[in-house]
Amino acid sequence: MVMSRRYSEVDVFSATAYRGNALAVVHDAEDLSTAEMQQFANWTNLAETTFLLAPTDSRADYRVRIFTASEELPFAGHPTLGSARAWLGSGGTVGASGVIMQECEAGLVPVRVRADRLAFAAPPLTRYEAIEESRLQQVASVLGIEREHILDSSWIVNGPRWMGIRLASAQEVLALRPDPTRLDDLEIGVVGPHAPGAEVQFEVRAFFGGDAVWEDPVTGSLNAGLARWMSDTQVAPSNYVAAQGTVLGREGRVHIDIEDATIWVGGEATLCIEGTVQL
Repeated sequence: MVMSRRYSEVDVFSATAYRGNALAVVHDAEDLSTAEMQQFANWTNLAETTFLLAPTDSRADYRVRIFTASEELPFAGHPTLGSARAWLGSGGTVGASGVIMQECEAGLVPVRVRADRLAFAAPPLTRYEAIEESRLQQVASVLGIEREHILDSSWIVNGPRWMGIRLASAQEVLALRPDPTRLDDLEIGVVGPHAPGAEVQFEVRAFFGGDAVWEDPVTGSLNAGLARWMSDTQVAPSNYVAAQGTVLGREGRVHIDIEDATIWVGGEATLCIEGTVQL
C-alpha cells in the first residue's frame, strides 16, 4: 500500500553542504518489499539509497538496508554515516557512550558521534589478499597507465568488492582518465600521497563498472579498506585525512583514526532535504 513516509537526503563527507556524497534515506520502511526498495533506489539514481527499519538485534538502535541503483549491499560507508545522521534528525538519541549501534546485513556497526562529525568502526575485511597479476594488467589498462606505475595492490573487500591500487603521488591519481567501456564489473579504488605539508595526506578516487559506469564522489567503505591496508603496510600513519571527489568538483574529506586496532572512518554529514515520499 502506498503511504506517506518521512524522507531525507543527506550530504556526507564534506564540511560544505552539497560538496560531498548525497544519500537518500527512507524512514519507517518496515512494510516495503525488497523489490520495492530496489525500484525506488533505482529511481533516485544516487550512489546509494537506504531504508531505516526497527532493529532485530536488541543491541542495535536501528536497522538499515542499503541499495545501489542495481543491487543491495551488506555494508557501505557513506550510507552508514548518512543513515545515522538521518536517524538522529528524526528524533534518535545517543547515550552517554556517544556511540550509536547500526544493524545491517554485515552485522553491527558502531557509529561514534562527536560534535558535527560522525565516524563508523570499519567492519573486518572479508577478502584481503594480493590481486592476481592478470587482474592488475587489466586494471592498468582500464586506468590508462603502465603496469609498473602500480606500486602496490590488494583486495580490500568489506561489502563492495574493492581492489586497492596505490600510485606514487596524488597528482598521478588526479590525472587518471579511465576508459569506462572497459570497466566491466570492476570496483577500483586508487590512492596516492600528497606532498608533505599539504592540507590532506592522500588523494582517493573510486571507479565502478557494471550496470552503471561512474566515479563515486566520496566512498567510506573504500577508505576503510585503504586505511587497513596502508596501515598494515606502514604506508599511512594512524591518523590522516584523505581527499576524494576533487576531479568531480567535490570537497570530500575522510578522517581516519586508528585506535586500539579499530579503524574509525569519519566525516561531516549534513541534512540537506527533509520531507515525505509517497511509497
